[in-house]
Amino acid sequence: MFLLLVNASGAERRCSGCGSCAFIADSEEYWNEESWEGDEPGGAGCPCGSEEFEAAVAFSLGGDGLVRWVTVGLRCVEDGFCGVYADWKIDYGPTDHLLTMV
Repeated sequence: MFLLLVNASGAERRCSGCGSCAFIADSEEYWNEESWEGDEPGGAGCPCGSEEFEAAVAFSLGGDGLVRWVTVGLRCVEDGFCGVYADWKIDYGPTDHLLTMV
């Protein structure tokens, strides 16, 4: 289970058990004030008030096999509410490394 910070540039997850943090896909490269441009990361929250989630990451691939979009879906551990909390476009290549950075 995780607590997440999200914005239009990426997502960072923190394990609610041990507290360790990790960036999702290429988020770390854009996790700075210059990249945020007024879209500072905020804590993901469920309408029920919970901030603890199970997380899933999806990758949309282009016809060339390169990752084109990263999508972060969350499921609230309190009430089961599911939603997409972040997604961002990938406009570079190669992208194979992103598939293991969840």
